[in-house]
Amino acid sequence: MDALIDALFTQGYYIWDDFLTSQQVQNINAEMPSNWQAAKIGRNEDLLQQTSIRSDDIQWLSPAMGPSIEHYLALMEEIRLTVNRHLYLGLFEYEAHFAKYSAGDFYKKHLDSFNGSTNRRLTTVFYLNQDWVPQDGGELMMYDQNDQPLQKVAPIGGRLVVFLSETFPHEVLVSYRERYSIAGWFRVNGVTEQQLDISR
Repeated sequence: MDALIDALFTQGYYIWDDFLTSQQVQNINAEMPSNWQAAKIGRNEDLLQQTSIRSDDIQWLSPAMGPSIEHYLALMEEIRLTVNRHLYLGLFEYEAHFAKYSAGDFYKKHLDSFNGSTNRRLTTVFYLNQDWVPQDGGELMMYDQNDQPLQKVAPIGGRLVVFLSETFPHEVLVSYRERYSIAGWFRVNGVTEQQLDISR
């Protein structure tokens, strides 16, 4: 946690390898739902499925899905409390969904916050992929505020990426095999994505 806080304070993002063990990753995978829905972009009446921008499928997380997912959400609550205590971000709640990228899927460059809204403050991405190799693609490409490439992150199982939602544009490069992750957002107090029927 100390390394996370230091990195968020100094550079705005942190890559936490081995956040969970291989066995814990397998346990989460075993509780992953099978009823996927196509991901969408936008909000409210502008909510659209645009496969030219993103082509993954999602399913929202719930503690009721199983003890391993409940444990993961409890760890996210620990992060929320720790970040608030040290960085005073005022994070109020956390929500997350599974993301499944089939071979050929991608998500073009975007920010995890909407114009005119500061509701999302901190993004998390946790990877669930076993035996990932470079030729599998599917990396998270992060950019700085000048739109210059900053970091390319391989989606290796057990790895957690945390970054300031309003600061870092990012994209998911084309995946060449099935790729699984949990994408989540810590929010300040306000309406939730699910209340707005937003699927980012």
